[in-house]
Amino acid sequence: MKNKIICLFAAAVLSTAMPLALGSCATDNGVIRINEVTHSVFYAPMYLADGLGYFEEEGIEIELTNGGGADATMAAVLSGGADIGFCGPEAAIYVAIGGSNDQPMVFGQLTKRDGSFLVGRTEEPDFEWSDLEGKEILAGRKGGVPAMTFEYALKEQGVNATLNYDVAFNMMTAAFESGVADYCTMFEPGASEYQAQGKGYIVASVGQESGEVPYTCFMAKRSYIDANPDKIEGFLRAVTKAIKYVNETPSSTVAQQLVPYFDGTSVSSLEVSLDSYKAIDAWVTDMAMEEGAFNRLQDIIESAGELERRVEFGEMVLTDVAHAVYEQVYGK
Repeated sequence: MKNKIICLFAAAVLSTAMPLALGSCATDNGVIRINEVTHSVFYAPMYLADGLGYFEEEGIEIELTNGGGADATMAAVLSGGADIGFCGPEAAIYVAIGGSNDQPMVFGQLTKRDGSFLVGRTEEPDFEWSDLEGKEILAGRKGGVPAMTFEYALKEQGVNATLNYDVAFNMMTAAFESGVADYCTMFEPGASEYQAQGKGYIVASVGQESGEVPYTCFMAKRSYIDANPDKIEGFLRAVTKAIKYVNETPSSTVAQQLVPYFDGTSVSSLEVSLDSYKAIDAWVTDMAMEEGAFNRLQDIIESAGELERRVEFGEMVLTDVAHAVYEQVYGK
C-alpha cells in the first residue's frame, strides 16, 4: 500500500497525458480538463454528453486526455494536470488511506460493473469459468479495479489461475496478440474488433460474472469541487441526460453519434459494442454512488490483499448533487 501511494505522488510530479480532445481550449473558464483511465465505448455517455450538446447547454467545454491507467489518472488530478479524474474509485481510496490535505472526492459514478470481456485464442461456445483452471490471464495492473474484480470472480468460482500483472493496461491487447498469456480482458470496441479480425474470441463478460460494483467514477480535489459547484452540477446533469439518452435510444442511432470519438471504428462495430454494454446493464441511472456498493468494492480490494484499512463512505464520496440532478432529469 505504501508503494502504491508513493507511486501515485511520484507519477503526479512526472505525469504527462496524451490529448484526445472532445473540444479544447486552454484558458476558457467553462473548460473542464478530464483525464480518463482509457478510451472505450464503455464510457459512451460522457462522449454523448459532448456530441449531443448537453455540455454546451451547461456552458461547459471538455478537454479530454487519456491516462492509460487509474494510477496515472489520479496522478494527473493530484498534480493539477486535470480538474476531474475518471477512473476506478480505488485510486481515491489509496490516497485517502495515505492522507491528503486536499482529498480527491468521488462526486459521480458512471459504470456499475466491470466493462471488460474475456477473450481467448480459440472459439469456446460452451465456455465455463472452470476452463480457466491453471491458465494465464492478462487482466490488468495489480491493485487496479479490473484485475481485482477479475481475481474476485475467480475466487467466487473456486478457480486457480495465474494473473499476469506485468503488462501495462493500455498494452495488454498488443501483448496478447504477440503470444503472451492464454486469455486477455479487453474493453469495447477493442474486444469486438479483435474478434472481427479473427485474432481471438470473446468467451465471457467479466461484469456479468462479478456483479455490480462502482467501477468507474468521476472525482476531483475537494478544493476544486468547493470552488466550482456550478460546473460540477452542470457536468453531472449533462452526463445524466446522456445516460438516459443511450438507454432509451436504439444502438444503431447512438453509434452514429459516437463515430467522431472513435476514429477508424465502424458504425457497425460501435453498435455491437453498445449492445454488449446494454446487455450487461453497464451504466447507472442515478450517478450518486450507493454506500453498499462502495463497501462491496472494499470487500473486493480487501480480498485481493490491497487494502490497508477500510475508508468511510463519507470520507471520500459526495452524493447530494448527483442525486438531485437525477431527480431533475428523470422527474422523480
